[in-house]
Amino acid sequence: MNAPTITEPLTVAAIGDLHVTEDSQGRYRALFEEMSDAADVIVLCGDLTNFGKASEAEVLAEDARAASVPVLAVLGNHDYECGCPDRVETILAEAGVRMLGEQATVVEGVGFAGVKGFVGGFGRGELGAFGEQAIKAFVEESSEEARKLENALRSLRTERTLAVLHYSPVPETVLGEPLEIYPFLGSSRLAHAVDRFDNVKAVVHGHAHRGSYEGRTPRGIPVYNCAQFVVEPAFGRKYALLEI
Repeated sequence: MNAPTITEPLTVAAIGDLHVTEDSQGRYRALFEEMSDAADVIVLCGDLTNFGKASEAEVLAEDARAASVPVLAVLGNHDYECGCPDRVETILAEAGVRMLGEQATVVEGVGFAGVKGFVGGFGRGELGAFGEQAIKAFVEESSEEARKLENALRSLRTERTLAVLHYSPVPETVLGEPLEIYPFLGSSRLAHAVDRFDNVKAVVHGHAHRGSYEGRTPRGIPVYNCAQFVVEPAFGRKYALLEI
């Protein structure tokens, strides 16, 4: 997916973990308007709904229609809870939200590729595919999400690309969470996929509500935890503003 050469930075408003419920009508409408005024594109980093209900997605879709700039999104683990993630995606897509997955997209010359990601652990603590079939299936799911991310990134020919995830690719941005749950907050396999591409300028994710804002992949690509519960105490607003 090619894009023209551009020199001006693109401003991205990134937020994760909206956890919209059926009682959230109108809660985020003003926020979408505010983010549209502040940025060229809005990125939603998963856990868009609280239980993955179609009714919750419809509430979010109505608020997302208030955006006047492109809105891109990936799903999170909460969006799978009711077993109808495809329906959640369809409802949001009908409202104009571009759902990332194996399909990357380009906005004003900047590439965006994203997947939900999965758990698995980091570095030496990363779970390997050895032993029971259940463990192998668990690791295969983690590896498959990394493969999907790599394939989406490979499809882009942009000079600048942002990778969008729900789960973290690095341990630094989950710092603050209980150490015991680190393996369930992300996977180094996602970082390995990102680090294969020179044009990836940053990574955003959510999921770790008590994590830390900033980290880096082994190659040094910046990673930002944009869960609203992390961003708001740091910046006084629910979303991060990044220049790509």
